[in-house]
Amino acid sequence: MPDAPRPGLLRLALETRAPVEFFASAVAAPALLGAPQGDGHTVVVYPGFLAADSSTAPLRRLLKALGYEAFGWEQGRNTGVSPATFAQAEQQIKTLAAKSGKLSLVGWSLGGIYARELAKRVPDLIRNVVTLGSPFAQPPDNTNASRLFEWVNRNKERVQVEYASLKQAPPVPTTSIFSRTDGIVPWQASIQEAGPMSESIEVSASHIGLGVNPFALYALADRLSQAPGQWKAFEISGMKRLWFRGAPK
Repeated sequence: MPDAPRPGLLRLALETRAPVEFFASAVAAPALLGAPQGDGHTVVVYPGFLAADSSTAPLRRLLKALGYEAFGWEQGRNTGVSPATFAQAEQQIKTLAAKSGKLSLVGWSLGGIYARELAKRVPDLIRNVVTLGSPFAQPPDNTNASRLFEWVNRNKERVQVEYASLKQAPPVPTTSIFSRTDGIVPWQASIQEAGPMSESIEVSASHIGLGVNPFALYALADRLSQAPGQWKAFEISGMKRLWFRGAPK
């Protein structure tokens, strides 16, 4: 897929609907609690750029209500992929996996880069990866947050990851949930090449609202509920066609 420019002003303006998405998820709570249930395994949720665990609290509350052990990344604000935070995130995975077995990783925006790259480092400890609007498939300077990211990290050491390798899915079941109306990340940057264990699911959402959007949350719950070794692509049929789409061919 050709590289896409940063989302324009109209899509950026549509980010103001995030509070509406949060309200919609509260209204849809009874339906979301009827989503596929979890089996008690552990899920770690990584926040987006400049966000902290407080931003993923609603998502983690839902996961706990569905039967998962849900944790934040417990490192304060996510300001970039530094060697220290990456090493601490990897150690958290190893500690949790030693207690409860394989775990799933969920990452919102930049948090999804953490989730994908960590799953590549310790695939034997990871059951499933789901990302929300994460920019792994196109040059990182094509987002509306790139200039702020560069300024925040201008004097910091970073984990060096080859751009070409970012596009490669981890060797575990991997789902990218994206929106064509994302105002921060061009939607093309979140398209995961379909494969035996990888897919992309389109929902209608803002970037800032992806972690509270009821349709994104339903798709997330559905993906995490699959039993180990029985992964299948998200089925879009019947009424689901109104709310979900697959990646463009």
